[in-house]
Amino acid sequence: MRSQTVMIVDDHAVVREGVRRLLVGLPGIDVIEASTGEAALETQQSRPIDVTILDLNLGGVGGLELLRQILKQSPKARVIVFSMHAEPVYAARALRIGAKGYVSKSAAADELILAVQRVTEGGRYVERELATELATGAYDGEDPRDRLTDRELEILRLLGDGKSMTEIADAMGVSYKTIANSCSLMKGKLGLDRTADLIRTALEIFPR
Repeated sequence: MRSQTVMIVDDHAVVREGVRRLLVGLPGIDVIEASTGEAALETQQSRPIDVTILDLNLGGVGGLELLRQILKQSPKARVIVFSMHAEPVYAARALRIGAKGYVSKSAAADELILAVQRVTEGGRYVERELATELATGAYDGEDPRDRLTDRELEILRLLGDGKSMTEIADAMGVSYKTIANSCSLMKGKLGLDRTADLIRTALEIFPR
């Protein structure tokens, strides 16, 4: 039987190495790496990928947008989101988009191993604590961040990275006016008055 190829997509080399060391001991698993979203998409086009382990806080294209692109390019792709965000709002969003699993970077190592095993077998896996919150209704979908679109979350992430609205517009291939309007909409959704408040919120949500 063919080995299962797992691709780690993370822009931090130390994280990729740590995940690789966790997985190389699993039988029938081959591990490859990509440090950018662009590299991940190119790799997916060039060879079969059984499972992708995807960081949400990637430089350049954001993790949620990359998740959409991966699934658009390969609708049957199996993606586990591996994120620093241990909050149900992010897990719920990733699962709605089409991720097969969600594990936070604060979880125990065995959670990621179990997620890879389940997803390579065709199943799904959500970190135990998050799964409990989602299943019991502790998360009711009323987190203000859940009102933001994927594009708005990506703009917020880039603001937290110190990008100006002009730089964000260039990076996303849209006009400055589009970004400015999106920021105004986000302030309304999050109950904020100033762009400075929006940037502070971005730093809280997407610490680097």
